[in-house]
Amino acid sequence: MHKKSLPLSLILLCVILWLTGCGKVKQATQQDTAQSGLEDRNTTISRQLVYEGSMERIYAEQFAVDYYQDGYALITVADGGRYLLVPEGSESPQDVDADIVVLKQPLDHIYLVASAVMDMVCELDALETIRFSGQKAEGWCREEAREQMEQGSILYAGKYSMPDYELIVSGGCSLAIENNMISHSPEVMEKLESFEIPVMIDFSSYESHPLGRVEWVKLYGVLFDKEEEAERLFEEQRAILERVAEEAASGKTVAFFYITTNGMVNVRSSSDYVPKMIELAGGRYIFDELGDGKRSSVSLQMEEFYKTAKDADYLIYNSTIDGEIESIDELLEKESMLKDFKAVKEGNVWCTTRDLYQQPMSAGGMIEDLHNMLSGDDRNSGMRYLFLLQ
Repeated sequence: MHKKSLPLSLILLCVILWLTGCGKVKQATQQDTAQSGLEDRNTTISRQLVYEGSMERIYAEQFAVDYYQDGYALITVADGGRYLLVPEGSESPQDVDADIVVLKQPLDHIYLVASAVMDMVCELDALETIRFSGQKAEGWCREEAREQMEQGSILYAGKYSMPDYELIVSGGCSLAIENNMISHSPEVMEKLESFEIPVMIDFSSYESHPLGRVEWVKLYGVLFDKEEEAERLFEEQRAILERVAEEAASGKTVAFFYITTNGMVNVRSSSDYVPKMIELAGGRYIFDELGDGKRSSVSLQMEEFYKTAKDADYLIYNSTIDGEIESIDELLEKESMLKDFKAVKEGNVWCTTRDLYQQPMSAGGMIEDLHNMLSGDDRNSGMRYLFLLQ
């Protein structure tokens, strides 16, 4: 007896469902890789190393640090990269897994591309470890970094996609610290590693909580042997957040934006850390369901922005890309429709300072500025990262 064949349409439907299901599984896996990989990591990496414990992380989810006897430490970051720090004068274990990169302390002659990390380096007083920069002098908001480049102590070695390999190699570079943009130029990472220059990717910008970004200073505290200082810096920002959290939330609405050269309005996605800071400050981001969770910002037509943000209690102009503006009149020159906005009529329009994004260590301070803005406690005095437009 012959078995009946399934109809072709049913077979095709099954294939489509299977492929769709695979796609969903793959997407979920990509989103969960960092956290699950860090939580399930194996701490037994060598017969020569005795595991003692792991760093407590309060907000950060994109890195982990494991400690071993005699001062050894293993850093693991979100992409699965593992880096074994060997204390000065100690020997490297011979039986660690091949994927573990061995870094011997003290580290120096670092090629720093991830711009947010410079703030942490300066706060840790570890600027002497940086020899090569992915930014030109004028690109740094930290005055110390600009001065070191102008004096020649730090050399411009090209941006992430076009490094000056000859300069980096001849200068004895011991480590390249990149941001995730390097994933768009994998050949650069491969070439650096072919010259035996380890590459570590900074994932601090992927932290969902603003203080998760700050907590990355603890990773660099381990890297530069400045853990006590790193803990102190983190706790300072945490204390600010706790102080703000004790006060009543205003519930007032905020739109955070800038106007692009083609007349579009760029706003932050609802899942981005800026709306989270507004929430922690006691406010409410006006775009509560915007974006797909994959991008930090979204571009809107002015009419669409008008429809949602017209009645926002506060407007904050993001000066990082477009540059600082000095007055409401200057803002209206960019877009006259803004004159109808509630915040413009009531004089509640603010602007960020340009160095906001290069200062992840300021998260607590920024939340406090936002809280003061929302509460009306301080119209300008004492603000570090926001100023009122007149």
